[in-house]
Amino acid sequence: MATHANLLSEDPASAPQLAALQGQITEFAKALNALQSSLQETRDELKVVRIERDLLKERVRAFERTLYAAKNEARGTHQRDLFFNEAETLAPASETPKVRVPAHERARRGRKPLDPALPREVIRYELPEAERVCPHDGAALKAIGVEASEQLDIIPAQVRVIRHERVKYACPCCAQGVRTAALPPKLLPKSLLTESSLAWVISAKYQDALPLYRQAAILARCGGEIARNTLAHNVVRVGMAVTPIINLLRDHLLDARLLYGDETELQVLKEDGRPAQSKSYLWVQVAGTGPPVRLFTYAPSRSAKTALDLYAGVAKGAALMSDGYEVYASVAAANGLPHLGCWAHARRKFIEAEAALPKGGRTPAHPASQVLALIGALYGCEAQADELKVTVAGRHQQRQTISVPLLAQIEALLLANLHSVLPQSLLGRALHYLHAQWPKLTRFVDDGHHPLDNNVAENAIRPFVIGRKNWLFSDSVGGAHASANLYTLIETAKANGVEPYRYLRQLFQALPTAQSVDDFEALLPWNIKLPA
Repeated sequence: MATHANLLSEDPASAPQLAALQGQITEFAKALNALQSSLQETRDELKVVRIERDLLKERVRAFERTLYAAKNEARGTHQRDLFFNEAETLAPASETPKVRVPAHERARRGRKPLDPALPREVIRYELPEAERVCPHDGAALKAIGVEASEQLDIIPAQVRVIRHERVKYACPCCAQGVRTAALPPKLLPKSLLTESSLAWVISAKYQDALPLYRQAAILARCGGEIARNTLAHNVVRVGMAVTPIINLLRDHLLDARLLYGDETELQVLKEDGRPAQSKSYLWVQVAGTGPPVRLFTYAPSRSAKTALDLYAGVAKGAALMSDGYEVYASVAAANGLPHLGCWAHARRKFIEAEAALPKGGRTPAHPASQVLALIGALYGCEAQADELKVTVAGRHQQRQTISVPLLAQIEALLLANLHSVLPQSLLGRALHYLHAQWPKLTRFVDDGHHPLDNNVAENAIRPFVIGRKNWLFSDSVGGAHASANLYTLIETAKANGVEPYRYLRQLFQALPTAQSVDDFEALLPWNIKLPA
């Protein structure tokens, strides 16, 4: 049977119609292809728009969490004291005294008693003479005891003036024998402030984050009116005067077998060749072994050269712990140091990714939640070792038994999800950071001395970050260097269990008479003798 096309082709008159139909079919095919291409482009554009929408939603959720959500990163009680909390340190456990009773302990009821070492003023209340008579038989009443209660009383800061009088002596026979008694050496000759006052001002600024203009207002209320510029000038001079102590602390730091490093921004208004808006930096170095040292250094840059200068002379065989900033990798390579990665930084990125998920997506099966659970198990292993007070060799063995398999599970999750999520998403960034830092993050299992994170350095630099919110900037380069030195003294004193004000007061009194290296060594926080 002949087809319709064959019939048309057999009829010469139908040839133009056939050509027209074929042309229409061709045009329809072209239009269909164009529509299909346009549809595919629209689908691709829609996919991109959806991806961008999801990324923007994720950013909005992350921003809302930054503004409104709690900043605590702890997951479970065993992690509570191991992670650096970016808002406030966790409240200490209740200090309510315990009383032992049969079979268990319970909290003693009532308030915690006031410190018995505090000075006490006793105010005694007695009955008037007319009321010291028994209403039943008229006998005189006798005292049989007292009912006592205590209140905490605060005396405002007391400002006084110390007048130094240098007695003059003269020969009664001639006018050439006049002599004047000498003043004892002072930390700041001709300063308006005593060493005790300087210690108070410096500890208030660098320990309590109290700007100098507020201190000037407090002193004025107490009758000690003094200009803010005078306070600032004295603080800078003290910061330079303690340089010998800072140099000794640096020597001890570089002898440590483990070093922590971190840095944060600092704005200096008056710096030659740089606008006031330029970013400068305060670097912190922490000794992980030997005497506790927290060393702060000001530098105008965050470059590799600056870092190499700061770590020049580090002990051979030492290890370096830092975050993922690549400058520290240059320091480790130049000095042949094992470079350790910070699990707290890696973990923080997964916390951000998990927190930005919609509520329906926050399940234990999500990759971010799975990684967080495994990292929590790593910290649980460390908490158990701390609780049992195992030796370094015991910690190393425990890590081989528990931590190494956990790392294998984390690596498997990493490789399974690394290329299946958007690199620009929070989870993608967390996975890529983990992948880039993996060799450094796994190095802690090689030695029981190696820490799991860089929280020691972050906690050391945290008081500066909090204080910066109050005083905002340093006026000059000299002020920045002085601040770095004074932060070093205060944080090192705290790390050694020494109250900073008492340490600074004793240091400022003894420093002018120090002559030899042994004299200066005796003034370091772990050596200094403080008065009772």
